[in-house]
Amino acid sequence: MKIPFMTWRSTHSAFAWEVPQTFNFGRDVVDDWARRRPQSLCLVWQNDKGTERRFTWAEMSALTDRFASALAAAGIAKGDRVIVMLPRIPEWHIAMVGCAKIGAIPIPCIEMLTEKDVAYRVDHAGAVGAITTRAATAKFADAARLKLRIAVDGAPGWDDFAGALEADATGFSCDDTSSEDPAIIYYTSGSTGLPKGVTHAARGLYAWRVSGWYWQDFRETDRVWCTADTGWSKAGTSILFAPWTCGSCVYFFDGRFEPKDRLRRITENAITVFCAAATEFRHLINEDLEACDLSCVRLTVSAGESVNPDVVTRWQAATGCKLIEAYGQTETLMTVANHEHMAIRLGSMGRPLPGTVVAILDERHHPVPPGVVGQLAIRLPNPQMMLGYWREPERTAATIIRHEGHDYFLTGDQARMDEDGYLFYEGRTDDIISSAGYRIGPMEVENAIVEHPGVLEAAAVAAPDAERGEIVKAYVVLKAGVSPTDALAAEIQEHVKRSTAPYKYPRAIAFVATLPKTATGKVLRRVLKAEAYAAARSGPRTT
Repeated sequence: MKIPFMTWRSTHSAFAWEVPQTFNFGRDVVDDWARRRPQSLCLVWQNDKGTERRFTWAEMSALTDRFASALAAAGIAKGDRVIVMLPRIPEWHIAMVGCAKIGAIPIPCIEMLTEKDVAYRVDHAGAVGAITTRAATAKFADAARLKLRIAVDGAPGWDDFAGALEADATGFSCDDTSSEDPAIIYYTSGSTGLPKGVTHAARGLYAWRVSGWYWQDFRETDRVWCTADTGWSKAGTSILFAPWTCGSCVYFFDGRFEPKDRLRRITENAITVFCAAATEFRHLINEDLEACDLSCVRLTVSAGESVNPDVVTRWQAATGCKLIEAYGQTETLMTVANHEHMAIRLGSMGRPLPGTVVAILDERHHPVPPGVVGQLAIRLPNPQMMLGYWREPERTAATIIRHEGHDYFLTGDQARMDEDGYLFYEGRTDDIISSAGYRIGPMEVENAIVEHPGVLEAAAVAAPDAERGEIVKAYVVLKAGVSPTDALAAEIQEHVKRSTAPYKYPRAIAFVATLPKTATGKVLRRVLKAEAYAAARSGPRTT
């Protein structure tokens, strides 16, 4: 099937979704480019040890055919869920596309997950396979129940990834995936309970090209670098689905963040579109940018957290390159964005992308006037919208309301819209903590804290932080006879790091006698959050 690129430069008014009845990303994008531009590069990978690997479209098409054949030989079938927990290495692309080719459903996960985090995802999704590194296999305590176990560099009881790439792909053909078939699951934190399994259909993988067209402006001649973690939905759109749909070559780097090294690699690898979280740009602007030759970059973009207008101004003044933002959620991916062909308003996350209609609603779901803050809602149907939360129909239904004859998805985000349709983010309606691009649910942190033997109760909220945007601050009630000390605070922090993903630990801890609660005993996190923001003005200590 030929990808309908005729909508690429469509105007907003002329835009119309052209979602096909069937769509398989492996067949209709990777294999299609392999036929059209077989010797062009699709992936350049480097690590901080000096190793480099390059892949053409033809090579990627063949490798993913063989990997898909290995999955099928292991008994993985259409609709089966497979955990893909890999670092920034080419095997991630191969695994993701290989799953797509047979209609399996990958569940991308960040490496920092603990054994408990992994077990929850395996059980909740009913996963029957796992693809990970040798070091991470220890996190799959109940691996024997999985019929597929593949590890990079192999491991006892696990098949070697390299061996899977030797599978016989003779006669292999991709699944003719329906656009409504489940195609990927991302787990994301909620304000209460355990993480949600956000399930997207194949139409989502197709529709995410719109942000690539209008926001990131991807082209066949581009070399794209997005620094997102492989477990983030942002990686799906900016490291795989959107750039490869547009024929762009992806640059993939496995190594620690170091500002000078980031800038050097941009230059040496002729990066044309650079995408990073606001946290990275806060570091990059403090380097001697004028001494760097960044002339290869024609566009820089950011998402996941707001970039301070001062950072945008300084970056653009020093580099001469625009830094434009977009807004999206795991449930929808990018739906609001700035782009090069519209006037940019500092502080705004842009306007709805073509094909997306939004409304700003009050608590009774009535529209509010321009300039008034309300909840951002997205009109349905929209092919970018998730199918729902995996095995949680009631939770899914709770996000949908009827407004003026249309169904709308309630984002849970507060925003305001000016007279010209520009949207400005105003925060969450729930208690999600957004720290350096990570979404952290307070319940996950609180559950880890109260496992400490000295803790009676705990509440986790967001506190402002100049570098990360927000950090986790915990208000902790100790058990009788336990004294609040700096040493105990550090002990609790280390306990949380061991109990859940390390990035979730509370960087600030306040010991309190009681927690504010409603009459029914629900903790009033909004009261604590307001206190945390007030305390930050006097300079809280974080570690």
